[in-house]
Amino acid sequence: MSRLSVLALIFFLSSVLLYGVAEWRSSLVEQTDAIDSELIPDFIAEALKSDIYDISGKLSHKIDAQRMEHYASLEFTHFEFPNYTLYPKNESSPWKVSANEATLYNNNRVILENRVRLLATAPESLVKEIHCKYLELDLNTNIISSEQTVVIKGKDFTMHGSGLIIDLNTKQMTLTEHVQTIYEKSSR
Repeated sequence: MSRLSVLALIFFLSSVLLYGVAEWRSSLVEQTDAIDSELIPDFIAEALKSDIYDISGKLSHKIDAQRMEHYASLEFTHFEFPNYTLYPKNESSPWKVSANEATLYNNNRVILENRVRLLATAPESLVKEIHCKYLELDLNTNIISSEQTVVIKGKDFTMHGSGLIIDLNTKQMTLTEHVQTIYEKSSR
């Protein structure tokens, strides 16, 4: 092979290599842009307050949150410091649920995380409040569940356990694993 043929071959291989590297880098940029565009919310609300009614026109629940981000393509809505007020179907007293963050999915299922607190508003309620790190809430059925550790505070007692299921409509509560109950003498 002549020197000219070797130089032409090196030039050709270098060109193919540079073209391949350029195409590879541009494909990485396009994928990153596609991923980033999914992570941009379709809309954001600050100091959100919303009342949601069921099909018959009765108040189902209220939501207050410091911030809400809705992602239509990912089919979920993220809340920062949400406060839900849940109205049972049997028209008994509402329950209040708060957390540091929550995610609402299109099937009306809410995942509440970090400093979750469930409060009974009925003064005669045996259970006053429930604390945990994680709760799942089905807004269609008003059923609350958690597989995590929970602390249940009531009139004159504090109960520790894990695995909780609560039906707000029937006021039925199930604790899967009971760890400890501490009874306190009432000062009244």
